[in-house]
Formats: sequence, C-alpha cells, structure tokens
Amino acid sequence: MIQQQYPSQLLEKAVSEFAKLPGIGRKTALRLVLWILRQEDQDAEQLAEAIVQLKQEVKYCHICHNISDTETCPICADERRDKSTVCVVENIKDVMAIENTQQFHGLYHVLGGIISPIDGIGPGDIEIDSLISRVAGGGVQEVILALSPTMEGETTNFYIYRKLASYDVKVSVIARGVAVGNELEYTDEVTLGRSIMNRTLFEANS
Repeated sequence: MIQQQYPSQLLEKAVSEFAKLPGIGRKTALRLVLWILRQEDQDAEQLAEAIVQLKQEVKYCHICHNISDTETCPICADERRDKSTVCVVENIKDVMAIENTQQFHGLYHVLGGIISPIDGIGPGDIEIDSLISRVAGGGVQEVILALSPTMEGETTNFYIYRKLASYDVKVSVIARGVAVGNELEYTDEVTLGRSIMNRTLFEANS
C-alpha cells in the first residue's frame, strides 16, 4: 500500500499523532486535522490547552481511583452516598454508565482493567489489593461485582471473590440482564439499572 504524500511535514506530523488515537485511521485523522486548520486560532488553542491541562492536572481519587479534579472524587466525598456498599467496575466509563441509571447510591472501586493472561494483565496490574484494603478497613458490608460478563470479567470476579472470602462482607454480582459477552458500557441504562437492583450473591453464580 502506497503511503499518502502530504504537502506539509507539519500536516503529516499532526495526522500521525491523531492516528494514534483508538479507532482513528489516517483518513479520519486527516479530516480532523484539516478541520482544525479551518478553525479560528483561539479555538485551536483552546483545544490544545484542554488536552495539556487534562494530562497535567487530572487526578485519580485516592479512595476509588475514579477520575477527579481533586484528591477525593465527588462521589466518595458525598455524605449522602451509602458507604457500606462498594460497586467494583473495570473502568471509569462503567462508573458513568451506572451513574446514568440513577439506581445505585453507594460507592465505587475502579480496577483499571480486568485479569487477562493473554494480554499479560495479572491481579497485580489492577487495583485489587486496594479493594481488599478498603474492605479490611471496615465499614463495607457489600461488594457488588459489576464487571462485563466476558471470560476475563468472570475470571476477575472469581479471583476477587476468593480474596474476600475471609472477610465478613457480602459479595454479589449484577443480574444477567446484561447478556453474556457484552461490554458493560454499551448496555442500555434500563437493563443496566435492573441488573444492579436485582443483583444476586456471587456463590449462586459460581
């Protein structure tokens, strides 16, 4: 395949950088770059500033690992939330999906991934130890495993369940209104909300 020739090295560099984004090929990257060139300088500068500020200033909550502007995210800092219930999710997008259902009022724990030996991701590569520490610290009565029902998700569920077995905490899993093999973030809000509300004890699903 012949590499497309660009009239400007700056254009080519920008296209190459945009093409590194997930789901963005070089044709789409070129369209985005040309669109930016047509914008006012101020708009382009605001975009660049937002990206730099995001990378330099965004924080991860020291409790749940959710993205935040402060050391403690607004959900963990909200005294109205049920601190006895912790919902375990794979990533930040899952927090947003569950929050959109308006059916869950507890706290979260973002793993930052799931166990996937084929991808070289083990238990030590995600935030499982910090979850165990939260439970060991007391106050948590229920841990809801809300991972996508894929093979990797089920493997992670079982690992966490075994790690929590020695603690006096109820471990539940979201109901199977979420089809097996589906990613949680693509599940509609009604189905996801019902799955949270109709969760069952984990051992019943083992």
